[in-house]
Amino acid sequence: MDQFQNDQNGQAWNEKSYEAWTHRFGEPAKAAAKIKKDPVKRLSPLESYIGDVKGKKVCNLLGSHGSKAVAMALLGAEATVIDLSEPNERYAKELAQEAGVQLRYVRSDVLELPKEELTGDYDLVLTENGILHYFTDLVPFFSTVHGLLASGGKFVLQDFHPVSTKLITSQGKSQAVRKHKVTGDYFSTELETVDVSYSKFLPELRYATEEERKPYQVAIRKWTIGEIVTALGAAGLFITELKEEPHPGDFDQGIPKTFIIEAEKR
Repeated sequence: MDQFQNDQNGQAWNEKSYEAWTHRFGEPAKAAAKIKKDPVKRLSPLESYIGDVKGKKVCNLLGSHGSKAVAMALLGAEATVIDLSEPNERYAKELAQEAGVQLRYVRSDVLELPKEELTGDYDLVLTENGILHYFTDLVPFFSTVHGLLASGGKFVLQDFHPVSTKLITSQGKSQAVRKHKVTGDYFSTELETVDVSYSKFLPELRYATEEERKPYQVAIRKWTIGEIVTALGAAGLFITELKEEPHPGDFDQGIPKTFIIEAEKR
């Protein structure tokens, strides 16, 4: 991805993500109160992979609004978020303050982290849902994970399954009329331009023109499972589990929606 596209992606994430999270989760005080009631629930469906974080040093890499990091801090973790967006940082810090926990937020491009941040002492690095497609080479990203983790540390990755994102198009609003077509190219390496994920939470964009949506568009590169697994290995991470998850309920029965990878630094 060239510098222009990197800048475009960064600009999109610095537009109105704070407002989007407010629409999605409520003001930080309201969102924090909900997380405090049941922080383990906020980690779902990854709570069994994350495990007991009390007294552990954890990093939510590209952790956006900080909800999962705050939940882990409430459970006793020393929590850090690394992310490039100033509005994301603002929402996360306010969320942590309202929840009454400490949260360290490092605002940086993850591929340009200062060397002093690659401390090699994190017990857990977590990243989830729509992160990998911002990179055109996964090895440097996973090498950053490797540099953050302590020996024996765990990496937990959840992301959207490429069968759903690269291959199949689904239409129809009920299971009775739902139809699936193979319209994509699973092995395509082309960049795609799409609306930034948080834009769906901004009411003013619901009927926006294509021109009005441009500031909220990003360039992404979708990966196959094989490419992801190979890059993890190339970065020196050892995969201990790869779980493919179906769509919830019966709506898109038989089609994988997400996957979870657990890996270790040895």
